[in-house]
Amino acid sequence: MTLSVDGARLRADLEELGRIGRVPEGGISRTSFSDADRAARAWYLSRCAEAGLSAVIDGIGNIIVSSPAVPKDVAARPAVWSGSHIDTVPNGGQFDGALGSLAALECLRRIHESGTVLDRPVRAVVYTDEEGNYAHLLGSSALVRGFSRAELEAMTGRDGDRFADAFIAAGGDLDAAATVRVDPSTIHATVELHIEQGPVLEQRGHDIGLVTGIVGLGGGTLTFRGRADHAGTTPMNLRKDALRAAAELLASLPEIAASISDRAVITSGIVHVQPGSANVVPGIVTCSIDYRDLDPQNLDALGAAITAAAHNVAAASGVEVEVDFEPSIPPAPLDAGIRAIIAESAASRDFVASDLPSGAGHDSQNLATIAPTAMIFVPSIDGRSHCPEEDTAWRDVENGANVLLDTLIALATN
Repeated sequence: MTLSVDGARLRADLEELGRIGRVPEGGISRTSFSDADRAARAWYLSRCAEAGLSAVIDGIGNIIVSSPAVPKDVAARPAVWSGSHIDTVPNGGQFDGALGSLAALECLRRIHESGTVLDRPVRAVVYTDEEGNYAHLLGSSALVRGFSRAELEAMTGRDGDRFADAFIAAGGDLDAAATVRVDPSTIHATVELHIEQGPVLEQRGHDIGLVTGIVGLGGGTLTFRGRADHAGTTPMNLRKDALRAAAELLASLPEIAASISDRAVITSGIVHVQPGSANVVPGIVTCSIDYRDLDPQNLDALGAAITAAAHNVAAASGVEVEVDFEPSIPPAPLDAGIRAIIAESAASRDFVASDLPSGAGHDSQNLATIAPTAMIFVPSIDGRSHCPEEDTAWRDVENGANVLLDTLIALATN
């Protein structure tokens, strides 16, 4: 008899988690290490305990869950990992990250409570700060390549707060965080369930997305430094207006993206102006920059083109510019063998599946550098995500979780 998830339990979990961090604007705000994020993590750990599962939290806050019922010889073998994140963007949606995290937990619960005997352990994982308030895919980046204490101390959040302050306030230890690494030999494979965050599956009328690859991520900040002067007494031709220079650069981003490839995208979602007064010429402007492409050469070209354009604009405007981009996260092709297992599961359950790439970044692209990795998409209603309107039909939630369960069992069976 085919094992299936408890769809009602999974829905109840998603709805309960969705109440943590709910804000008046209608969405959910669970920035990493915030009070809401800590409450969500405590709730998740309580669900693990209620299910009789064991949870370990590593030095940077990644949660790794396993079944204590697994025989010691099996538990020592390379594991099959599945999970996502439970932090959100400001005023975000209920399903992004949460679906993959709670579906992985539900799959592990079903394996545990059914007494299913496998040849490898299955582990559910919640990654820290996937949304990159402090660094792109922070928790999984720590696992695969690590951060030094100096790098951690230099990190700041989207609101200008220091990572070190928020992390220590949440009970973290910077020295422990700087030692986080995972031994690749301990992971057999990884699979992540996620909402598509786009309209393709819904437009096709398909149930399951077989993700072929994940877009590369780059970015950081541009800081334009001009001179603050009186708005009424400084002639226009004598101003060193940092905001005007920044605006010119931001207005050119669509043209820069189009010059690199038809899949390239560039976004600036945060602009800080100093001194921030209506009657003072802006002296300092800091802009966030996020750029993405599926081709690694295009990703490098985007970073170079944005940097060159920023310097050209600054020189023409009589201001200075500092480019502070994080190391980019390269695009990740996903494992064809696991994708075939997912397709077989979908077909066996009479779901229609099709290939598509991911334009969003995911922790899976880090894990793909050390272990065979795949992703499963389910449809997003109207393609909406990272907003309060983000939604996925409950039947699609259950369908995706069942395909995930089949895939994990297949990967954990010789």
